Amino acid sequence: MAVRGIDVSSYQPSTYSTRGLDFVFVKATEGTTYTNPRMRAQAAHARRNGLVVGFYHFLRPGSMAAQARYFVQRASSVPGDPLWADWEDPRVSCDDKDRFLAEVRRLRGDTHRVGLYCNTAFWTGRDNCSTAGDALWIAHYGVGPGNPGIRAAWLFHQYTDRPLDTNTARFADRAALRAWASGTHHQEDDEMNLDDAVKLGAWIPKTFPKQQGLQDGEISVRTALGSGYAYAHIAADNSKRILAKLDAQGAAITELAKALAARDTAVDVDELVDRIEAAIESITVRLDVPNRDDT
Repeated sequence: MAVRGIDVSSYQPSTYSTRGLDFVFVKATEGTTYTNPRMRAQAAHARRNGLVVGFYHFLRPGSMAAQARYFVQRASSVPGDPLWADWEDPRVSCDDKDRFLAEVRRLRGDTHRVGLYCNTAFWTGRDNCSTAGDALWIAHYGVGPGNPGIRAAWLFHQYTDRPLDTNTARFADRAALRAWASGTHHQEDDEMNLDDAVKLGAWIPKTFPKQQGLQDGEISVRTALGSGYAYAHIAADNSKRILAKLDAQGAAITELAKALAARDTAVDVDELVDRIEAAIESITVRLDVPNRDDT
């Protein structure tokens, strides 16, 4: 993975080496009483060096709505800067972090990506809904960069804290990262298919539809995994395209039947449409879908 970055807090100086970096995520706030005194200087330093900048809030027990407001008011962000929930305190529940993400999205979702940072223990042991906003930033040390060892789709991997927190991101280059952060990056830009998704380990928990109160065949991409790189996103995009093509196909069939009827008054338009559609429906289409017991 070619895209690399660090995250900093008040423990780091206001200026730091940016050599070889593409992004810097700066701690902004914690709870409803703490603001990183070096935040503005640290962010400005990264911007001067052309890096993508983001901000994170360390979740503490208490009102998630109040913490979300405190975060977006205090963070020195500009549109296009990713905003993160830092979920590390065991007293903060999965429902709490979901409420925080939802509130930040309500407050800033039109101008910022909103994502979740946590370690693998929290993601696999405390999370029960797979909600990560727009992206999952996962921490797992002692493994290779880009190999955090989880099945869920992720975009950022924090793989070491020595000498400081260092991360890699699943983007081709800094320009692609900036496009994603600014909201101009689209799924189709990646030309991702099911094979690619399998390699990424993207998955949807078996319990997801029931947890979200969805009917069969329905899914919320944003809520499901919080990442465009997942089966859910692929399925949703493909479904839209298929439905659009079916609508166009139906209209074309009707026009064809009308044209034939105009040439031959013995032709019944409705009957001809039914016959054509029945012939199409009789075609068997085989889809090879990866066999995943946990999906």
